[in-house]
Amino acid sequence: MTTVQRILVMGVSGSGKSHVGRLLAARLGATFIDGDDHHSPASIDKMGLGIPLDDEDRREWLEALAGFLADHRERQAPLVIGCSALKRRYRDTLRRGDPGLAILFLNGSREQLRQRLGQREGHFFKGDTMLDSQLADLEPPGADEALTLDIAWSPEVLVETFLRWQAAG
Repeated sequence: MTTVQRILVMGVSGSGKSHVGRLLAARLGATFIDGDDHHSPASIDKMGLGIPLDDEDRREWLEALAGFLADHRERQAPLVIGCSALKRRYRDTLRRGDPGLAILFLNGSREQLRQRLGQREGHFFKGDTMLDSQLADLEPPGADEALTLDIAWSPEVLVETFLRWQAAG
């Protein structure tokens, strides 16, 4: 790929955004930003108690991530962000930072996601209630907005498939 690009790796918690995003960034020589690292302390506390975030909780967080995208776009620097981006309007906020944002949506069944979340240690995301809340809020992107891939595939295959899709686009 010859153009410098900003990429969003999205999906609900447990879909592999951080792992796949880091692999993708390494392949592209890009910076990786984990959206979870930029939640406010209040939002982290709320999620740690098993309370789902609402649109207002996410507003400043999404605007901050859009700021990272805008900064990297202005500097023509590659960037990969891992962020749930559950709703179309959330992705629209991120695209204000870079209208050419490429999106990879990591999709999986509730059972796959539950199993992965059960294996996590030390993460603030807790319980089935929050997973169910994210799945209820999820507005899956269409083919006009993102490439959707199944989390059953290995992270390496996901990255390779996304890169081939981008090269063909």
